Amino acid sequence: MWPLNSGAGALLGHRGFRLHFTARLLSWTGSAVAPLALAFAVLGVGGGPRALGVVLAAGVVAQLALLPVGGVVCDRVDRSRVVVWSNLACALAEAVAVVLLVSGAARVWHLAVSAGVCGAAGAFFAPAADGAVAEAVPAGQRHTANALLKFGQNTGKAASPALGGVLIAAAGPAWAIGWDAVTFAASALLFARAGALPRAVRSRTRFAVDLRQGWRELWCRRWLGVMVCQAALIGPAWLAGYQLLGPLYGQRFLGGAGLWGVVVSAFTGGLIVGAVLALVWRPSGAGFTVCAGTGALALPLAAIAARTPVLVLVAAALLAGAGLEVAVIVWASLLQERIPGDLLGRTLSYSTLGQTLPVPAAYLLTGPAVESLGLRTTLAAAALLITVAAVLPLALPQVRGLKGVSADAAEPTPSARVTV
Repeated sequence: MWPLNSGAGALLGHRGFRLHFTARLLSWTGSAVAPLALAFAVLGVGGGPRALGVVLAAGVVAQLALLPVGGVVCDRVDRSRVVVWSNLACALAEAVAVVLLVSGAARVWHLAVSAGVCGAAGAFFAPAADGAVAEAVPAGQRHTANALLKFGQNTGKAASPALGGVLIAAAGPAWAIGWDAVTFAASALLFARAGALPRAVRSRTRFAVDLRQGWRELWCRRWLGVMVCQAALIGPAWLAGYQLLGPLYGQRFLGGAGLWGVVVSAFTGGLIVGAVLALVWRPSGAGFTVCAGTGALALPLAAIAARTPVLVLVAAALLAGAGLEVAVIVWASLLQERIPGDLLGRTLSYSTLGQTLPVPAAYLLTGPAVESLGLRTTLAAAALLITVAAVLPLALPQVRGLKGVSADAAEPTPSARVTV
């Protein structure tokens, strides 16, 4: 039995949050299966690695392009409606893809369009869902709410790929994509049942004005701009080192995918450990916690570069996952506390955009870097970049002074607000 503190039990006891939690958990189980199913679907219609890259890029580009718009929309309208309609859009797009795959009429561009629709919907869903948590849950319970959601997400990530592999092997990729469509539709129903959120009436401004205001909101807080820049360095370095070069290291030095799979499982296990840890531990120094947690991502990359024993690498991956997850939960709760609710969607969307934009460039530059510097040297450079980027923001007093939300910071009657 994983530890469930009284705050978590109280949150799950409220129908609105329980429906929200269940909807997102259900959606995550489908989304964890989708990438594997999509890859086999592309291969099944005659596409190769380049075609798969186009399909995956379609989803990422659509999401990045629409993130600022999604942030404005979820600050202007009822966020519960945004999460419902974004889930329905994904369900419809994937249902069409399933029909085309089953009928034999599917082409690569059909799958790219489906991925693009889901990516575009994600640009609206992500800020709306995070804003919904901030809007419905009292300040003192947001940390616990975020920890519960991350625990559910990581548990789904750990279990669903194996389920997806079995489903693809038994019924084909079309039905695995169909399962994802079903989870999106079911999640939309649960979100709709959770009910509308209480919203303050706000004056409407022009859309372009709202876009600019979100951008100003990001950079008028020096600590926020600095931390977004930190993530824009650490995220691409980690993804390039872990997702691209990790499997290459496993192939060259670990004897294939087997042992590298153990490392990946350790990192996923660390994410679950971090979410559970966040349920029972609420660090007071948010700035230090976020920097230390993200800096822990340097550990497995440094262990790979040094060719440490596999057990050391597994331990480093476990620590990195746990540190990252605690940092993510603390950071999400901090933003929900510090950013005004009617600006939160825009601020979150611009923050996500700033962190994600450098990722494609990192993917493209990693190959030439390995050819020029070698695999281990490139990984060592990535570990060094993560370490430096993690430490530098602490030179700013505003970052060092960031404090987490205490458990007693909430209104005394959370039952009046936890309606999601």
